[in-house]
Amino acid sequence: MTKENQQSVIVVGAGIVGVSTAIWLQRLGNKVTLVDRDGPGAGTSHGNAGILASIAVVPVPTPGILKKAPGMLFDPNQPLFVKWSYLPKLLPFLGRYLKNANDSSVEHISQALQELLHDCPEQHLAVAGDSEAKKYIGTEDYWFGYDDEDAFHAEKYVWKIRKNRGYSYKVRSAEQIAEYDENLAGRFGYGVQCANHGRISDPGAYVKALAAEFEKNGGTISKATITGFDIQGDHCEHIITSDGPLKADKYIMTTGVWTSQWNELLGISVPMESERGYHLEYYNPSITLKSPIMVASGKFVVNSMDGRMRCAGVVEFGGLKNKASKAPLELLKKQMAKLFPDLKYDRIEEWMGHRPSTVDSLPVIGVSPKVKNIILGYGHQHIGLSAGPKTGQWLARLASNQPINTDLSAYAADR
Repeated sequence: MTKENQQSVIVVGAGIVGVSTAIWLQRLGNKVTLVDRDGPGAGTSHGNAGILASIAVVPVPTPGILKKAPGMLFDPNQPLFVKWSYLPKLLPFLGRYLKNANDSSVEHISQALQELLHDCPEQHLAVAGDSEAKKYIGTEDYWFGYDDEDAFHAEKYVWKIRKNRGYSYKVRSAEQIAEYDENLAGRFGYGVQCANHGRISDPGAYVKALAAEFEKNGGTISKATITGFDIQGDHCEHIITSDGPLKADKYIMTTGVWTSQWNELLGISVPMESERGYHLEYYNPSITLKSPIMVASGKFVVNSMDGRMRCAGVVEFGGLKNKASKAPLELLKKQMAKLFPDLKYDRIEEWMGHRPSTVDSLPVIGVSPKVKNIILGYGHQHIGLSAGPKTGQWLARLASNQPINTDLSAYAADR
């Protein structure tokens, strides 16, 4: 493709999905501009748990959750919260979300998630190439820590699905956990070790490093807020931003939960909500874990990062406008103090971000049903970091009219 006939593409949203898309577009010969209101890696791509979770193929709604959810909501020690003032607005979404808690839906969802995730560490290494971003990628095992063997067997449903999807794992005794990492000695009675995973040692810095590589190779980064579209028929002439109109041949929207405001305009029929996630960071910690671990009893991940230990998890439905709640953060602090009573650190920093969660736990990936030069890529709930590079590659190939060899119907905007 010569510069004279080079296709121009604007990618809106500079999280891991958007930055990965921009890099793959660039490698396919496109002229690319990346637009974000806060710049690269500033939102959920900064605050996640940093896990490359190939095995995360089971959605949150599974059979039995309808019985458990009410009790969890009223128990301050459970990792599920709701802003009660937001509940009336949430109910329509919640009804459809929980409707997927059946075997048939879980089978469909897990199959589509597997397609996205089965090779996610390799996808990250591919998008990073030989850039500075590569230094943030580790290929350690991923662990699940349980209080005892009974607690593990209580989750036999999700482990059966993972096994059926082709994932192998090894159950470990308390002694074997301690043998693997002495820093975990005495903290869990039972564990599961999962190979072929990985972690990012600083998610925010990692996405920024990817963006810097994109810019070094001729890409343009613009800090602006998109406010609308100039659509003529089934074609977008330009997007409207806080810095004025921006025009390209094609536009790719990787704007997370904020994409919902354009559902009707773009022909999107998939409801989505913010599933608010929280993290704590313990700076200069006295403990460094060999591998990240999911604390099964609290549904949060502990991951050692560059100069800090991050504890991330919890689910809260509270919309985009409400301030962060104290209760989820206090629960995380309480659970961390119980699990690591010997942990010393300089300070704790708190964070809350917005996971874009659809009613069927699958992202939206594909061409807008109404506007043929707008392509959509968002809604990855808990797997945004893990699935970002592959989603980016698919989006770039769609925009470049390149074959994908994957059926994307499960991720369609009008499914």
